[in-house]
Amino acid sequence: MSEPPQDATRPMPVVDTEKHPDAERHAPPTDRQPALPPDARGSGRFWSARRVPSAIVALLTLGGAGLLLYDVVAVRAGYPAMYWRRELARQLAQRRLDDIPVLAGAAFVTAVGLWLILLAITPGLRNLLPMLRPRYDVRAALTRDAAAQVLRDRAVEVSGVREARVRMRRRRAEVRVISHFRDPAEVRSDLDTALDGAVTDLGLVRRPKLSVRLRGPGKKG
Repeated sequence: MSEPPQDATRPMPVVDTEKHPDAERHAPPTDRQPALPPDARGSGRFWSARRVPSAIVALLTLGGAGLLLYDVVAVRAGYPAMYWRRELARQLAQRRLDDIPVLAGAAFVTAVGLWLILLAITPGLRNLLPMLRPRYDVRAALTRDAAAQVLRDRAVEVSGVREARVRMRRRRAEVRVISHFRDPAEVRSDLDTALDGAVTDLGLVRRPKLSVRLRGPGKKG
């Protein structure tokens, strides 16, 4: 058998985009959309679908509209109106606008309306922390638990740290550390360096502020 040549590589053909304009159009997306620098733009907040509130409002609206439509059709057919509609009409005709039940009902309806408006204009999903976008077509986020676990792992890797607890919020990371066998000043210095690097490595759009509390193991007995 003949051995293959030592240099089996061949030059790739070069496509002239001026003569073949379709070649640029059919190029893969990675060639047309270069990667963004890490600090170019953020992923933005992730919006919740609000399925539960939407389903509740839809069911209540559908049920109320269906019941009212049935009563109106029954009255048109010669049957008396339902008791609840007659009673509601009587109460509205007799009660004054400054009565406590009327004011309480209006306050309740207003509160529900404001709650629905708040749900409509806020993204929700506060447990997700948006990350920086390395590419135009990539969106990513970290959960608070995952970010807290990363910070905790970095903290316990510092020499002299016996125990670490992290509570992650949207804008702040609270770290509670128990040290032993090392000078607390040295542990604090190494801990600040490690946690600062860990926060940078998370790649979050909004860099959380660190709140570190270090204490010794305490006395035994």
